[in-house]
Amino acid sequence: MSHASANLDAFATAVFLLLAMSAAGLVHVWWLKSVTAGVFMQPLDFGHTVRGRRIFGDNKRVRGLVVMPLATAATFALLGALRPELPQWLAGGMWALPASQYALLGLVAGLAFMLAELPNSFLKRQLGIAPGASPAAGWPRLLCALLDRFDSVLGVLIVISLLVPTPAMTWLWVLLIGPGVHALFSALLHRLGVKARAL
Repeated sequence: MSHASANLDAFATAVFLLLAMSAAGLVHVWWLKSVTAGVFMQPLDFGHTVRGRRIFGDNKRVRGLVVMPLATAATFALLGALRPELPQWLAGGMWALPASQYALLGLVAGLAFMLAELPNSFLKRQLGIAPGASPAAGWPRLLCALLDRFDSVLGVLIVISLLVPTPAMTWLWVLLIGPGVHALFSALLHRLGVKARAL
């Protein structure tokens, strides 16, 4: 996909990524509250441990990986297909790709979004922090707080940048805005009873 486009508008690219990921996030929230999601409640680590401690813990479940990649594939593909009809400023931040390649790009981005959370979960379990909890104080609290806000966003930016030309300033815009959007979704999931903590 690396041949896709150059001279993209960095802010518009960031807006596209945030729109596509946010729309997929709404589908993901709906899925987590659905009855069908209950079929996929198995922990991702299936109870396995490292040094006598769970790898990810009970909050990271198979249900989280089932829909988000498919939802991002759909939102990327939809926006990609609508690119000629979108406002010119937004289209100027999108790659010249067919909808099928947008779908593939979205699938990988959605998977990266979910998988990028796992190292943080692993670190917390190894530090003896319970799922849904945060360290009491000191550098572990600061580190985990930063990872909570930036891990998924960085995961998406890394894979997108590996697959298609991505302006450096897009990273800045997404890193400025993305964690706030992520926090809103965390608060929504907390309000719906899916997450133990709002932030």
